[in-house]
Amino acid sequence: MGFGLVFAVALTACTTGAGNYSSAGLAPIPGSITYNGQPRTKLTKSPVGSSFPHTFTDQWGREVEEIYIIRPDRSLLIAERHYRPIFSLDDD
Repeated sequence: MGFGLVFAVALTACTTGAGNYSSAGLAPIPGSITYNGQPRTKLTKSPVGSSFPHTFTDQWGREVEEIYIIRPDRSLLIAERHYRPIFSLDDD
């Protein structure tokens, strides 16, 4: 029984919802929306906890996709960052 309780507590600590990011997120890089600070215009029409993508080319020519989440104070959190391959093997 003790093992089950410890397992349940550990499992709930691993699950996070879209509006449950407590970390500071990823550090902005050149091309990120938040690279020079938070945007001046606040996203007032988007619901708190919603997410959206932003794709750009970084300083080394790589294509980057970042996923942002809107925080309760309307600031943006970089939740995910993906680098797309420069060369694709499935191109004909």
